Formats: sequence, C-alpha cells, structure tokens
Amino acid sequence: MKRIILFVSLLFEITIAQNFTASVNSTTVSEGEPFEVSFTFEGSDINSIGNFTPPSFGGLKMISGPNQSTSMQIINGNVTASRTFSYVLVASSLGKFTIGSATIEFKGQKLKTEPIQITIVKGTPKPKEEKKGTEVNTQEIADNLFIRAVADKNRAYIGEQVTITYKLYTRLNIAAQMSISKLPQYVGFWSEEIETARTLSFTTEIVDGKRFNVAVLKRAALFPTQSGKLEVTPFELTIPIAIRKNRNLNNFWDSFFDDPFNRQEIYDYQAKSNIIKIDVLPLPENDKPIDFNGAVGKYDISATVDKEKVKVNEPINLKVKITGTGNIALSQLPPIDFPAGFERYEPKVSEQINRSSKISGTKTYEYLLVPRAAGLREIKPIEFSYFDPDAKKYFTIKTAGFNINIEQNDSLNALYAVEKENIRILGNDIRSIKTDLDGISKEKNFLINSFYFWLAVIIPLFGFVGILYWNNYNRKITSDIKTFNYLRAEKIAKKRLKKSLKFLIQNQVQEFYTEIAQAFYGYLENKLDIHKSDFTFDLAEKKLLDLGVDETIANRMKQTGEKSEFVRFAPNAETNTSMKEFYDEVMNLIIDIEKGVND
Repeated sequence: MKRIILFVSLLFEITIAQNFTASVNSTTVSEGEPFEVSFTFEGSDINSIGNFTPPSFGGLKMISGPNQSTSMQIINGNVTASRTFSYVLVASSLGKFTIGSATIEFKGQKLKTEPIQITIVKGTPKPKEEKKGTEVNTQEIADNLFIRAVADKNRAYIGEQVTITYKLYTRLNIAAQMSISKLPQYVGFWSEEIETARTLSFTTEIVDGKRFNVAVLKRAALFPTQSGKLEVTPFELTIPIAIRKNRNLNNFWDSFFDDPFNRQEIYDYQAKSNIIKIDVLPLPENDKPIDFNGAVGKYDISATVDKEKVKVNEPINLKVKITGTGNIALSQLPPIDFPAGFERYEPKVSEQINRSSKISGTKTYEYLLVPRAAGLREIKPIEFSYFDPDAKKYFTIKTAGFNINIEQNDSLNALYAVEKENIRILGNDIRSIKTDLDGISKEKNFLINSFYFWLAVIIPLFGFVGILYWNNYNRKITSDIKTFNYLRAEKIAKKRLKKSLKFLIQNQVQEFYTEIAQAFYGYLENKLDIHKSDFTFDLAEKKLLDLGVDETIANRMKQTGEKSEFVRFAPNAETNTSMKEFYDEVMNLIIDIEKGVND
C-alpha cells in the first residue's frame, strides 16, 4: 500500500506540480506606457530548470530584463517554489502585438508558455487609481546619479587613437544589477574595447562641491576612419535605485515614528551619457611617402631570416615584425620586391594586440621563399612608413638587408643527370640550356614492362573509384538539405569559437568572454557584410530579417550580443557552468543563423 501511495505521489509531482506560464499586468496598454510581462515556473524543484529562452516580443521594445525573482513556501511539509523571469516593455505605435512563447527545460523536458496578445491604444485605456506610493522626482535623481562620457582628446587625425571612458557617478543606493538599454554607436570609427574590471570598483570624486561614488563602466579606443566632425551616441543604462517610501500621514505609527522601518521602493532609472563630438583632421599631403598605407602612431620594424646560406630548392623563412603603439591592426606592409630567382608564397600574418590602455602590440609577416637558382642574392631592406600625430610628420623606417648565398643542390643534379649547366634567369623563370648531346642513348627497356608504369595505371584507377564514392556520399548529404545545412553550420560555429573554448577549459573568465564576444561580432560582421565601424545590433537584426531569418532568431541574436556586453557588470564571479551555458548559447545561435540564411 505504501508503494502505491509513493508511486501516486511521485506521479502527481511530475505531472501536476510543474507549471510554466506567462502573464502581463494588463493586456490593454497606452501608447508609450511601460508594462511588465512575466514567465513563471512553479514546482517543487526549481534547481532543475535551465536554458530559459525568451520569446519574440513582436515589435515591442524591451527597456528592462530579464529580471529574476524566486519564492518558496512550505505548507504541511510540502515544498512549493517558483522562479519568475520578467521584462519591462513599451510600444511606440498603436495596434495589436503578439508576445511569442518562452521555453525552459526541466529534467530533459521542454516546457513552453502560451502566446499573449497585447492591444496598444491611444490615451489611457481605463481610469487608474491615484497612486499612493512614492512620488519620484526624476530631476533630483539626475542631479545625484548620471553617466559621464569623457574623451582624452576632442581633436585628432585620421587613424589617431581617441580613448573614451564612461563613468557612473552616484550618491544614491543602487539596488540591483544594471542592464544595458542601448550601446553607443561609433559611426566613422574603427573601435577596440579596452580591458576593464568585470566588477565595478568605486572611488570618490568631488563634483560641484558634492561627493560622488564613481566607477568606470566601459572604455573604448576609437580610430577615426574619415575626416570631419564625428559624433559618438550616448551609452544608456537601466539602473534600479532604492527610494525611501513617503510616509502615510493617515497612519499614526508612521507619522509618530517617521517610518522607523525605513521602507523602500525600487525605481528603474534610465541613465544616459552625454554625446561626444570629435573633430577629425585629414592626414597632411606634404611629404607623404609613396608607400604609406595608413599606419598612424609610433612604430618600429625588424626582420630576420632563418638561414643565409642555402642550396637550390631549400626553403628560407623571412619574418618581418612591426611593433608599436597605434592602429596596428589596420597597418599593412607595402609589397616587397624580392630578387629574381626566388619563388615566394603569400605571407602568414599574425597579431598580438595589447588592449590594456593605449592600443599596442606586434604584427608579424612570415614569408616562405624558395630559391630556384644558384648564386649570391640580396634581399634589400624592407621599408615601412607611418604618421606620428605627436610630431605631426611622416617617418620611414627600414629593416636590415640580407645576402643569401645559394649553392647548387647536388641531389637535384644527380636526379636529373645534370653536371654542368649554364643557368639563365629571365624575369622570374629559370631555364636550363643544353649545349651538347653527350650522355643521351636509346632506351632499350620497354615502358610496359616497368613496375612504375603499372603503378601509374593502378593509382589513378583507385583514385577514380574513391572520387565516385565521395561524390555519391556528398550527393546523399546534399540531397537532405536540413542535414547538410546543419553540418555546415556546426562546422562554422566550432571554427569561430575554437579559441574561446580553450579559455573555457582553462577557466580563464575574462579572456573567455572577451574572445567569445569578438568571435560573435566578427561572425556577424562577415556574415552580414557590415563594416566594424558601422556595426550595431539593430542593423544586424534588420539585415537578418531582410535575409529571411526568423524573427525569434534575430531577437535572440540581439539579446545574446547585449548579454555578452553587460555580463561583466554581474556582481558575482561567473562559474565554469555559466560559461559553458553561454558558449552553448552562442554556438547554437550561430548554427540557427546559418540554417536560417541557407533555408
């Protein structure tokens, strides 16, 4: 009998206790009036839920969220708990809007809410009761809490670094985690994020005679790509602040004791930084070197070869390093004029960028050179030109030159039975000139009796069979469009996130979030053909929708990108588990975007 009761209780817990619903505080809302939508999971084990996926908000603008809250009750020994994910939304136009379904996973089971329809009307849809809570003086808040954007210079040359620092000034109590409402846009600039602490560290400053707590929110290094008067749009945050409730004059105890419980309310204040204006000057044309490729800053250059004495057809590695401070990622070496007789390949280019303050680092070019003729060859010094904005003039620096002694390759001579030849170089071609017929005799062995003849016949036959098999396999894969698109999308996602996975395994939190954000932004910029200086999530979302990608995926892209930006504001250190969840979230999103674009 006890077993039956236990079985029934377990069945009841699994089938009935777990519930995932959506709700709003009103289904009819005035235009421009914020309202809240909540997604609540109710059950006995809220620790087993995960992978909450927000819905598409159908054109409604999100101004806050997701905000999480948890509650728990114990009645007669039975534990019930709930976890709520809430968003504050607003509509800027009239009509009917549909909030889609949110999903969540519970012990391998996926739960989904029902869509909700919201009607946006003009004016107040219904009379409201007079608010008896705290009256908020937004001007008083603005005087005591604000974001200030400061540029280290307001006048710069094209390519010169301008550092912008966003600071939070407050004399109020910040009650919860802040969320980003809108990121600044750097139109006309190429930007690099400067590394800052993941958690806010406050100091004190005196502003207009008032003592403020000050923390650095964000720092960015901007490199102008065009001349003229450029603007950086504001950085906007939603900041929950604690405001003391007004006294209830009708309550004797509040009036007598002046509300001794110090009761408070949470108010979401929309803070916005000031606009930064930069006057960008064109680079001077006077004394500009012919080989100047846009490098601005202070640089040095060096070059090395792994050997200066080689034989014909033995490779040489030439390594050229550009080091310094400035827009090093945009700097380019001019074409190198190598001496005749060398076969060269496209260089391997690598970068090591330091983003701690002034952008600096090293850019390395590795050239593989193969000499095709014997003799003494000179690799001339390699020149590099840059503009120094402090000195206001151009500089040309160069490496050392190299004399390469190339000797005959005896093994090559034996192979071709060449003992003495005159080598004549015509441009980049090498031709052997045979002046006599010595050593030439009639071949007496028939080719068909040779082992190599039959080997040359059999290998192409097996190769042909292998190609047929491979084509057949590819035909099967590509005939299943969904499978083909998924495999291709998964390959692209893994390639993009390979480096961030290494930091995840090593539990390097700062490096992980920096790398995964750069990989995600780089993927969107390349996929949607958006220049780095023009990239915004709104533009990326529009381009995805223009390509026919589902609105839910485009909305996920925007939320994931914003999450990657404000994850460093979290008050608690990220765990390896949350890092893994974010890695999976970004990877699955790239896969879905690839599938959506290709479908």
